[in-house]
Amino acid sequence: MNLKNRLRIQSNHFRANYKEPDIAKTLSNQVLPWFPLQANNFIAVFIGTDRSTGDALGPLAGTYFEEMQPRNLHVYGTIHNPVHAVNLQESLFSIYKKYDKPYLIAIDACLGKSSSVGSIIAENKPLKPGLALNKQLPQVGNMNITGVVNVSGFMEHTVLQNTRLSLVMDMALEIASILKQIDKQLSYSQQPNTAENMI
Repeated sequence: MNLKNRLRIQSNHFRANYKEPDIAKTLSNQVLPWFPLQANNFIAVFIGTDRSTGDALGPLAGTYFEEMQPRNLHVYGTIHNPVHAVNLQESLFSIYKKYDKPYLIAIDACLGKSSSVGSIIAENKPLKPGLALNKQLPQVGNMNITGVVNVSGFMEHTVLQNTRLSLVMDMALEIASILKQIDKQLSYSQQPNTAENMI
C-alpha cells in the first residue's frame, strides 16, 4: 500500500502518520493550492510552550524551521521566543501591524485518540488553540498544521507534561520539513515566467 492510500485526504483536510515516507513532499503538495497566489506575506506561527513536553511541539518545530533558513515564510514562535497563551494576542497584533494582509499558518500540538497519536493533520481553516485545556484564546491562521502528541480525555495538563520528548522532537522535525517544502514551492511559484521575460 503506498502513501496515497494511507494518507486520509479530503479537499480541506489531510492526515498522515509522521513516519510515512515522503510525507513532507506529499503533504506540502496537498496544501499548497490553499495558498493565495497574490499574497506576499506568509507567516508561520508556532504555538506552544517549552514548559510542557507535549506542548513544546510548536516551539520546537519553529526552532527547527528557523534553522532551515526559510526564504518566504516568516517564523513566529521558537523555543527561545515562544508564542503561547499569555502572549498570543500580543503576537497576533504585532504580525497584523507589521505585515499587510498576511497569510498565517498556525502550528500547534493537540491530543486525540490513541490510534491517532503520531498523526500530522493539515486543515484549511483557522486553528482554535487551547481547546484541550479549556482555554479561551483567539483563532489563529488561515490554515493550520497540528500534531497529535498524546491521548485526550483525562487530565490533559498531566498528559501533555508526560508526553515523550522523542516523539515530540521527531514530529516537530517532520513538520519543519513540511514547511521547508512549502517554502521551496512558494519560491518557484513567485519566480517570473522565463518565456515572459524573453518577450
